Amino acid sequence: MTTDLPPVPIHQRLGIEIVAAAADEVVGTLPVAGNEQPFGALHGGASVVLAESLASIGSALHAGRDHGVVGVEVNASHHRAATSGLVTGRAAPLRLGRRIATWQVEIRDESGQLTCTARVTCLLTPQ
Repeated sequence: MTTDLPPVPIHQRLGIEIVAAAADEVVGTLPVAGNEQPFGALHGGASVVLAESLASIGSALHAGRDHGVVGVEVNASHHRAATSGLVTGRAAPLRLGRRIATWQVEIRDESGQLTCTARVTCLLTPQ
């Protein structure tokens, strides 16, 4: 199947809105609705996607136009599920190198409660 439409960034397809983006901090939101799964199964996946997206965007901004993000490794801890509403993720760099960028990400629900923490490592390569 082919389409004449331009590609849509994955974060937009998933409903992630980037609130602020810079090489030293990225903030984004993701709607979570009706999560009634035990252990927050659905929200856990959403948190990882949000964490990956924020760290990838920050890494790309850090690396500049001559580099791209080609791999991502996530180590996440889920603290509680957000059953509905908007979750907000805030990513800050732990280490920014020429080939590897590591970010610390916190995801909070609408009440400000911590739902997930993640350490995301992005592999950068020249383009």
